[in-house]
Amino acid sequence: MQTPSNLTLSNYWARDEISRRADQAYQGFQKSSHECASIIKTRWNGSAFQGHLKESAYAVALILFLLSTIITYIVRRRRLSKGTARPSTPTTPALEKASSGSSTPKHQGREWGKWVPSDFRMPKPDPYPNWSIEHTKPLPYRPFRYGPKYNVTMGLRSIKHVDWIELDNHYPRYHADKARRIKERGHKCCRTAPEAYPAAIELLEDLVDYLPARYPSLYKRTAVGIDNLWSGESFDIVTRPLPEDPMQTCARLVQDDLAIMIEKPDSQYYLLAGAVLLAGFWRLEDKIGMPLSEIHTSGDVPQFKEKLEKGMMNFFRRVKPEEMVARNNYFMQVDDDLAWSWSIGSEDGAHVSWNTAEKNRAIEHHYFRSERQTLRRLPKSGGVVFTIRTYFHPITEIAEEDYVPGRLASAVRSWGDDVSRYKGKERYGDVLLEYLDKKHKEQIERGLDLSREDEVRAYPY
Repeated sequence: MQTPSNLTLSNYWARDEISRRADQAYQGFQKSSHECASIIKTRWNGSAFQGHLKESAYAVALILFLLSTIITYIVRRRRLSKGTARPSTPTTPALEKASSGSSTPKHQGREWGKWVPSDFRMPKPDPYPNWSIEHTKPLPYRPFRYGPKYNVTMGLRSIKHVDWIELDNHYPRYHADKARRIKERGHKCCRTAPEAYPAAIELLEDLVDYLPARYPSLYKRTAVGIDNLWSGESFDIVTRPLPEDPMQTCARLVQDDLAIMIEKPDSQYYLLAGAVLLAGFWRLEDKIGMPLSEIHTSGDVPQFKEKLEKGMMNFFRRVKPEEMVARNNYFMQVDDDLAWSWSIGSEDGAHVSWNTAEKNRAIEHHYFRSERQTLRRLPKSGGVVFTIRTYFHPITEIAEEDYVPGRLASAVRSWGDDVSRYKGKERYGDVLLEYLDKKHKEQIERGLDLSREDEVRAYPY
């Protein structure tokens, strides 16, 4: 299994082990320093030297030991920080934190709804190591934690621009599903408002620059756009008018769904462009044109007003083109349709709800659905881009992985009533937990060492 940035997952976990051993070495050094200081004091007490000379020399020796300990600690921390290519656990940037006090937004040196273009350009990425459309497996995101408490947070972590788009050997299925959906429902699933058109063009241009560099065996840059070497498609992004909505073209190039938020003079961010073809549980036509807060409140996102809204708005207003963040989430689904979960109702129905799903379907119908989202600001237009990559696996498949059934069962049990309603737990919880408990017990009985889990797989894997 390959991972971005020329590092395997085992490298990340190995770094955690190195860090722990460095801590042990540092503690041992501290202990030795204290022992040495004690020996020096004893020798001085037993010598012929008396008075101020003895006390001064002892003080100097003690200070030298303390300084050496501090210097050793600083050097060790700097070496560890330089050796870490990407955090193995989410780090919450200051951008996510809600400002205390007044909720009235500050202008941050510019007028709301007006963006001064930045000179920043995304760096050209290195090729993904040994990428293959046949053999590169999806990264094993398992973004759930042990209970008993379930924390509602944005869960942002910084990532490098090189890791913006993730493609793997599920690409053919996603490509086919998207092509079918564009043909059948393109007018409903792909839209760009006039005020978001420059941002959509900018996103398309960024993808055309990024993809051939990152995945040279799949894409080739041309004088007018990009060629897909696997499907034989060619895309001209220069000729005007474009043959289709630019967001629709973007969707054909990646496995992700895409959305662009545009800031208006009221300081709010509005969903004004999107290609949402594989969302599973929501429809672009319901959300297009909505401000960020209404998108979440209309979807009954648990604790959005209390815990998420201020921090999210703060992030959107302050995020810079030089920054890129990612977050992961997860859901359960009780049917096997990647594009639209028909168990919650017809995609064209007036209302969709978990209440329509068949209760306690057999475990073979349970699927684990996880999203890896990235967010970045487009430097020329100022739009904020979401990429939403869905990973979709049978529960029976991921439950074979060490530690997963026990941790997932604990996570599901940690959901409060609001999160349980949002995720539809009442329709599948009994069957799912019985199965996960059984698989966890099997792993324990065959000798799985629970104490080594952090060494083997760290969040969000």
